Amino acid sequence: MPLLGIKTLNQNTTLYVWKITETFDELFRSVALKDVSLARLEGMKSEAHQKGFLSVRRLLMEAGYTDFDLYYDAYGKPHLNDGTHISVSHSHECSVIVLSHQVVGADLELLKEKTLHIAPRFMETFHLNQLSHENQIKKATVIWGIKESVFKIKNEKGISFPEHIFEKPFRLEDKKAIAELQFNDHVEYFDIQFDFIDNYVFVCAFNSGEKK
Repeated sequence: MPLLGIKTLNQNTTLYVWKITETFDELFRSVALKDVSLARLEGMKSEAHQKGFLSVRRLLMEAGYTDFDLYYDAYGKPHLNDGTHISVSHSHECSVIVLSHQVVGADLELLKEKTLHIAPRFMETFHLNQLSHENQIKKATVIWGIKESVFKIKNEKGISFPEHIFEKPFRLEDKKAIAELQFNDHVEYFDIQFDFIDNYVFVCAFNSGEKK
């Protein structure tokens, strides 16, 4: 079943997960696209990106929307016409959307060795101390997802993952964390939820707006 699951994250927020098993043609025939979306799809060079794009539209249908309810602002951030907040992510053979009454940012990442190799470029590596190799990969991927999710909420030019977004110490088993954005002489805080879906890490950020 391509719809891998629907999960309530809190009373205001729902996660929808799609496992891409269909061909491009099967996905394309299953959705209706407005002209601007069709043009965007045709401009994608990678079939994997095209299938991710289409699977997100299938998830919208599962949530009671269509592509005609979705639009993007000048910064590329998705919005729904009825004002419900939405965040979208796609990685390899899996796609997610998160719908919420709160401002939300979400990211989906495949667990892979490369993320651990580049970890010193985007995070403070003390987070990886005393962990098994497997859990180092998981934690580095969660932290990358935290930074991506926070950035999706703020989406401001000049924000640097290693220089402006920080995560307080957390444990993988808790599946939650707190992140801090220090940018333009302001400090903002974010409540983080994360989980593991097959070989993926899913991360969701909510702007708490108060000091933790």
